[in-house]
Amino acid sequence: MLDRVRRIRPDPFILALLAVIGIAALLPARGAVATGFGHATTVAIGLLFFLYGARLSTREAVDGLRHWRLHGTVLAATFVLFPLLGLAVTLLPTAILPRDLALGVVFLCCLPSTVQSSIAFSSLARGNVPAAICAASLSNLLGIVVTPLLAGLLLASHGGISGSAVVDVALQLLAPFVLGQLARPWIGGWVARHKRRLVVVDRGSILLVVYVAFSEGMVEGIWTRLSVSALVTLVAVCLTLLAAVLLITWYVPRRSPYADRVTIMFCGSKKSLASGLPMAGVLFAGAQVGLLVLPLMLFHMIQLMACAAIAARLARRAQPSEPVVLARRPGTARVTSATPRL
Repeated sequence: MLDRVRRIRPDPFILALLAVIGIAALLPARGAVATGFGHATTVAIGLLFFLYGARLSTREAVDGLRHWRLHGTVLAATFVLFPLLGLAVTLLPTAILPRDLALGVVFLCCLPSTVQSSIAFSSLARGNVPAAICAASLSNLLGIVVTPLLAGLLLASHGGISGSAVVDVALQLLAPFVLGQLARPWIGGWVARHKRRLVVVDRGSILLVVYVAFSEGMVEGIWTRLSVSALVTLVAVCLTLLAAVLLITWYVPRRSPYADRVTIMFCGSKKSLASGLPMAGVLFAGAQVGLLVLPLMLFHMIQLMACAAIAARLARRAQPSEPVVLARRPGTARVTSATPRL
């Protein structure tokens, strides 16, 4: 019973996000306070991407390119399949799904994969963990440039991103990331040793972005335009989107080894909240951010719960069998292990 309770216990960070949304609803930042929080958010986002650059080993990502078929499949799912599905969502009538929520789904589909959860789920389901590390890292490395370009291309015709967004990304995201890469030889070891303490920067910056975005939404009154039916539709869209990508990334590479299929599915079906929220704070203006990041937050919670269940099921089905003795001679034995059947 205790094990079951632990499995269904919500992620503390998700609870923190919900708490911040509640605080923004009750005590939204206004006037000079909002301006101060806005400056603090800009600094936090810059520090966040500086630390990303200091942590990420470019050599590991480049070395991982040797497994080009697996990585190519993951990148195709992340930056081709997802955006195409996101564009299909924009065909829904605005009476069913409001325009800002539809644009938020498109933005969600342009984001890179997660790192920690992709690797964790691949490991739990007995996937190719080294390939998962390389694939997730490469996705995030490319996402610094590809995501803003994709979002600008797909949302420009809908008025979702201003013309100065690319410059903002270069100044607030790419420049700190490059500086972090340049500083890595001197501070990389320190950052690795203090990884747990620096999580405060990661999560604190995300919570700041959420508070500022939802505060602006409350001040502008945009939440009064969000109906219950629109929220239910958004949840259905996120569920359908995740299910479609999970099925495609599992069955299309069915001729690949089992471990590679697991890695492709878990790395190709994730979207990064840690990268997405700071990017949204840079790319989108004002109160619009609140509704645009809502699809990402819902999708993040859904993907964690669904993929945790799938990884646990695959882990049970892929338990290694007991060694099977194929032939025995006096003093010798030939032993092999059965391949897990799925």
